[in-house]
Amino acid sequence: MKNEAMQPKNAHALTAKIVRGGQSYVAEQGSVYRSGVSAESAGSSMLWLGMITLPAGRRTSAHRHQGHETALLMTAGKEIEIWSGAELERCEKLLPGDYLFIPAGVPHVAVNRSTENAEFLGARNDPAANESVVLMPELDGIVP
Repeated sequence: MKNEAMQPKNAHALTAKIVRGGQSYVAEQGSVYRSGVSAESAGSSMLWLGMITLPAGRRTSAHRHQGHETALLMTAGKEIEIWSGAELERCEKLLPGDYLFIPAGVPHVAVNRSTENAEFLGARNDPAANESVVLMPELDGIVP
């Protein structure tokens, strides 16, 4: 069954759009982003899709994405630590080929302790290239 609310009002006026890879930028939480599909590049109203890099030996700041879910596929690199939970009490290891889902509002930190960059294909249901990140500096000291 089609969800009529999700269908464009004038579907016949829309066409597919090819988006060439754009410039990289450092996101507020410290990851390096390269937007593909976004509101800015393709006129997306519900989706962001792009590449994310966590450089070797780096970590993100503690943060949450208040209004959107995030899904990632680790495509290259070594093991990454994902710390999550209200007090960052849970640590899991992410390897190339693993998928990661981060629900809206969940505090998290990603740590790359290796000597190789970690690469991800990421998608979220916030189409803005500069997503709605809430930094949580009060949690930064928890992750070793």
